[in-house]
Amino acid sequence: MLQFSSSRLLLGLAATLATILYAIDSTIVNVALPNIQGTLQASPDQAGWVVTSYIVIGAITTPLAGWMGVRFGIRRVLSLSILGFTAGSMLCGIAMTLPQMVFFRMIQGAFGASLVPLSQVALLREFPRESHGRVMALWGMGVMVGPVLGPTLGGWLTDELSWRWAFYINLPLGILAWIALMASMPKGDGDARRPFDLLGFVLLSVAVGSFQLMLDRGQTQDWFASGEIVAEAFLAATAFYMFIVHSLMGRHPFVDIHLFKDRNFNVSIVMMFVVGVALISPAVLVPSFLEQVKGYTPTQAGWLMAARGLSSIFALMLGARLSAWFGPRLTMALGIVLAAGSLFLMAQFSVDTQTDRFLLTSMLQGLGMPLTFMPLSLIAYATLPDQARTEAGTLLTLLRNIGASVGISVIIAQLARSAQFNVAYLVEHFTAYDVRRWASLGTVPGANGATVGLLGEIQRQAAAIAYANDFMLLSLSIITMLPLVWLLRNPRGHLPKPPAPTVAAEH
Repeated sequence: MLQFSSSRLLLGLAATLATILYAIDSTIVNVALPNIQGTLQASPDQAGWVVTSYIVIGAITTPLAGWMGVRFGIRRVLSLSILGFTAGSMLCGIAMTLPQMVFFRMIQGAFGASLVPLSQVALLREFPRESHGRVMALWGMGVMVGPVLGPTLGGWLTDELSWRWAFYINLPLGILAWIALMASMPKGDGDARRPFDLLGFVLLSVAVGSFQLMLDRGQTQDWFASGEIVAEAFLAATAFYMFIVHSLMGRHPFVDIHLFKDRNFNVSIVMMFVVGVALISPAVLVPSFLEQVKGYTPTQAGWLMAARGLSSIFALMLGARLSAWFGPRLTMALGIVLAAGSLFLMAQFSVDTQTDRFLLTSMLQGLGMPLTFMPLSLIAYATLPDQARTEAGTLLTLLRNIGASVGISVIIAQLARSAQFNVAYLVEHFTAYDVRRWASLGTVPGANGATVGLLGEIQRQAAAIAYANDFMLLSLSIITMLPLVWLLRNPRGHLPKPPAPTVAAEH
């Protein structure tokens, strides 16, 4: 049985809390957005910038976290990020105008971008290699469970107290994470020799920021029918092309191109993008289905989503042992099958689906996500040198976040278009002139209440079909990861070994 010192246990607590801070805040505000809009007297489009500003700035500053961690040291950058994120949260809670709120959310996003990648790298650096599986299981709770708990916690705080408490709740968590980090992580000097590639950073920031803005505003602007979206897409593509050319020709590029000589890292980058697309997107889709189709309140939907969080915690504890016993590739394959199967079952949902069936599929999905994500987080670093982990961690986080943005944008666009098509198709079979349809409802054509009720039911049925189509699309997306699993090397001596059975472990 592995024994950890008190300082390492404190570091594990600090890293997990730091990850939960950022993960919860990425979704906790969504359910409170209508209340924020009313308090700050903003239109729906203006209120959307409360979410957009956080996402875009976070995407831009994520690559910078890797260079800062190398240059100034992980402890220094991570502690400053926790303090800055916590301060930004408090400022958001006291914001009185929309410009103030957007600016303070940008502060949150800028400081929060370092929390997830650097906390993971700190754990991998300070804990022995044979314990990485269990340590990553602890850290993975923040990544996997945070987005699930966010809407539940945000809905409850908004209903019972105020939307401002969705930000104030970060204060005790942030202070505790900072104290634990400062007490546990040893001081370390950065690499003062590492130059800063300003041009590379600017080009990558423009590419990522423009692409993120295009994804976030595409649905409201009718995608490429809008000049704004076309301009953002062109700017993102041009800046990214220039960044690649500059990185290949420059002496000290912003991103270390030697990382891409490692096969495991290259495959992991692609798989992490798919993880963002197919495994994080359901956290947005499922609550919307419960509220719009099933008619649950946000609080009820949040509690139902908690089942997925509980099964994720169980899978994280189980996944460490499975990875050690059977290897990360078989564990990932099992997770992919469970996640794809759960979404395939969700694609069979209708307006009459019972709650117990939803709970079953939600728990299956909660099992599949960690069994896919946690071994991938281990094997991505297995063959990299220790000094390359910091930059590798930020790139993996960036690709996962971009994948999530792409997935959410695609499923929302597909949902809207599918619902419109389904309404048009169903209306052809339900008209005011079909006497038999009206007779089955026990009313007559022209009765306004009955007409409204019929149209409302058509829209509800059309939405249910659209959600089913989205669930099927996500299920197929996950299956595409299965062949990639076998492209990963399973190097001996780099991954945790199975824990030896002991008397203490048996009890």
